[in-house]
Amino acid sequence: MSNFPSVKPKEFIKVIEKLGFYLDRQKGSHAIYKDSHGRRVVIPIHAGKDIKQGTLMGMIQDIGIDKETFFELLGK
Repeated sequence: MSNFPSVKPKEFIKVIEKLGFYLDRQKGSHAIYKDSHGRRVVIPIHAGKDIKQGTLMGMIQDIGIDKETFFELLGK
């Protein structure tokens, strides 16, 4: 797996909120965000930890954009 910048859950949430996602519900440490098109993404929120790269790639696929666009929106 190639090296990507580390991403914290709060940073990921800021990006998807720009894309129109909203918090649907939360169970424990997993927040479920949805958008108006019916897409959903589950975000693991663990204090002080970054999102693992494999998990991050899956989450980026879930929101329906490519990784280059995501990292542009992230600003890293």
